Amino acid sequence: MFYHCKSLTNLNLSNFNTKNVTNMCCMFNGCKSLTNLNLSNFNTKNVTDMSSMFIGCESLTNLNLSNFNTRNVINMSNMFIGCESLTNLNLSNFNTQNVNDMDSMFYQCESLTNLNLSNFNTQNVENMKSMFNSCKSLTNINLSNFNTQNTTDMSNMFSGCYFLANLNLSNFNTLNVTNMNKMLFNCKSLTKLNLSNFNIQNVYNMKSMFSGCNSLKKENIITKENKIKNFEIYLI
Repeated sequence: MFYHCKSLTNLNLSNFNTKNVTNMCCMFNGCKSLTNLNLSNFNTKNVTDMSSMFIGCESLTNLNLSNFNTRNVINMSNMFIGCESLTNLNLSNFNTQNVNDMDSMFYQCESLTNLNLSNFNTQNVENMKSMFNSCKSLTNINLSNFNTQNTTDMSNMFSGCYFLANLNLSNFNTLNVTNMNKMLFNCKSLTKLNLSNFNIQNVYNMKSMFSGCNSLKKENIITKENKIKNFEIYLI
């Protein structure tokens, strides 16, 4: 609707009635000059697609989505890609029980320092590729509630999270994952990692999984067998 409105700095949608809208894909895509966006009256109860909704909104520093009803949303891929000025994002009200695609959801949210997703229900998510890729400022991320039983792609999931010093993945079920390529690429601040629940029997690609994790030592990675075989090949 507002696709590539590159010069818009402000947008008042307080009169919008969105109760019958089912597709909000790319709605504000490329609105790179938007500094303020009030969506407090948006009724999203019937929306199924929010993919690429805010992609490229690089000047937004704050985004209040506390009123969003996401119960019926299936696709959240690319939702916040390139929101590089966002410093805070409260998604505590998000109901993600029906979402199956979170590919690149927070990709290049370079200014986010903290992200609490403890309320996320990810039981149906199949694609988590590049979900937090290039979230350069993230120091903390709560994924304690993540259910990854149906996830098949985790490639580049945390790639480029330079300042992430702690990452608890002990609850991750990776039985159906096939791709972990560059999953933790350039996570330069990680010093330890608990992968004790990781099942990699179906993974075909783990290339460069730990490449660039300069602070992570082999002995500080916990796996089921309490060791990683041929650890060095995943650094390449």
